[in-house]
Amino acid sequence: MRLTVLGCSGSVSGPDSPASGYLITSPGMTPVVLEFGPGVLGALQRYADPGEVSVFLTHLHADHCLDLPGLLVWRRYHPNPPTGRAIVRGPTDTSLRIGNASAEVGGETDDWSDVIEMQRWIEGEVVDFGGGNTVAAFRMNHPPESYGLRFVTDSGKVVAYTGDTAVCTMVDDLAKGADILLAEASWTHDPANRPPGIHLSGTEAGQLAANAGVGELLLTHIPPWTSREDVIAEAKAEFSGPVHAVSPGEVFEF
Repeated sequence: MRLTVLGCSGSVSGPDSPASGYLITSPGMTPVVLEFGPGVLGALQRYADPGEVSVFLTHLHADHCLDLPGLLVWRRYHPNPPTGRAIVRGPTDTSLRIGNASAEVGGETDDWSDVIEMQRWIEGEVVDFGGGNTVAAFRMNHPPESYGLRFVTDSGKVVAYTGDTAVCTMVDDLAKGADILLAEASWTHDPANRPPGIHLSGTEAGQLAANAGVGELLLTHIPPWTSREDVIAEAKAEFSGPVHAVSPGEVFEF
């Protein structure tokens, strides 16, 4: 399985990165875009046909999903439109929330079922999404209905993605024994600089990786106002394994 970083800026798009978006490819499967934040549709076009992808959403904050109305335009109005419907898997109210954002008139909801087949996450259910790869959703500690995703690749590698979350027992279960942990780290650990119960700090991401016994820690979702260097240093102080903050265009193979 190959993961290409389309965007990794936290909370908003940044000067050098779209917001959250990762392209997952593997032989024998439809490409999957994990998260679809602002700027991701444009970045995706460098690597894949947007009309030929499925989408996995962990939650419905704007920085994780609001390029989806653009994907609807692509699927409906491209001069060579794709056949069939794209699968979008996400939280319970995904169709309503994205439909509201895409509507022609305020107060109405765009019915996207002409081009989208909506599937909702069921916590703990293992989903085979092609090529021998599976994914399971874990409910996270974040204000809306939010999930972290645990992937098992065709080669047996485990890749855990936190989505957005604060410290909780569920993220511990998600990360346990993973070969790769892709963890958000939105803040430095100074409590004065961050509200409680929303995101991980670099320190907490490092502690999560150490306690879960993961093989490698990849940091993501660092906002433009947070120092990448400080977050990396915090994580390295807690976790003795490899630590790296991802950047757009980077490719990781598992």
